[in-house]
Amino acid sequence: MSRNTLEICLKCHGIIVDNDRRIECDNVYCGRSCHRKCTELSEDQLKLLEMVPNLRWKCDNCLNGVQIGAQMSKWLEKSLREHEKRLEILEQGLVKRSKHEDPAQTPPICPFLPNTVGRKAVTVTVVFVTLTFLLGIVLATTTNLFGKTLNQTNDPEIHVDGKLVVVSIKGWGGMPTRGNLKPFKLPVSKVIISETPPEICTTQDSCSYWTRVTQSRHMDTFNWSQVGYNFLVGGDGRIYEGRGWNYMGDHTRDNNNNSIGITFLGTFRRQEPTPKSLEACQLLIAQGVRLKKLKPDYQLLGHRQITGTLMPGEELYRIIQTWNNWYNLTKTWPDLHMTQ
Repeated sequence: MSRNTLEICLKCHGIIVDNDRRIECDNVYCGRSCHRKCTELSEDQLKLLEMVPNLRWKCDNCLNGVQIGAQMSKWLEKSLREHEKRLEILEQGLVKRSKHEDPAQTPPICPFLPNTVGRKAVTVTVVFVTLTFLLGIVLATTTNLFGKTLNQTNDPEIHVDGKLVVVSIKGWGGMPTRGNLKPFKLPVSKVIISETPPEICTTQDSCSYWTRVTQSRHMDTFNWSQVGYNFLVGGDGRIYEGRGWNYMGDHTRDNNNNSIGITFLGTFRRQEPTPKSLEACQLLIAQGVRLKKLKPDYQLLGHRQITGTLMPGEELYRIIQTWNNWYNLTKTWPDLHMTQ
């Protein structure tokens, strides 16, 4: 990520302004940053990180993954040690029996090796194959569990409604609301679709990051109480909660009091949104009707129809015109600027 891009501290969620006060996770798949003071490292430790070439800092999330791997390694080492002890006891018993038996009547396991060496070699091979098989099962199970994080229901900050997944403000690391928001008179009659540049995100981490960037611009630059949209749609197929169903947004002048503002994270002038994001948005609108937050005959509009801007981009705008309740403004443009 370019150092000119606005970055958010992984721990305090504040904006990292000065590159000299930042520290980046060494995991190439992570790359997230913190304020140096938020790492809880002493000045001596921070100096060591700068002076020692092979010494690197990793964030808490990546360290947790290392701990899981270390625990797996310790478990395997312990299992091998215990099995070696059992082999020694078994071998001692075989030696005692061999003293009382005729060697000619005991065929060797491996004819090319001494009897005791052959038994040990075969036993070690069987143990190695068994442990390898068990390790494969453990890794496959762990991978399967990680793959199900999209539909997890045990996280109180992620709300699942069928296939719809909504991440709360706390879940995506946002700042709490400042002051009070104006409540809607429900149900509302419009849904206004827009887009939020610059980048299309495809993971929960990256979508959470761009949602925090948008929130920071709205709250710190515009001095709004919360991010201006009611909901934000990620390319990963998740919905990121803004002001929600019950409170007016700050997204479309003269239409905030009677519309739900939904924005897609990214720019769609030449690139289509991901299929998962389009499905998630439609599921969200259907939920609004089901919960009686939206009127069944709501009007679906593009932000560009009301403001004259180019948002959403051509590719997204073309798609939403095919959705249910699309509202053509050709004959009723003046009506859109009237508040209820």
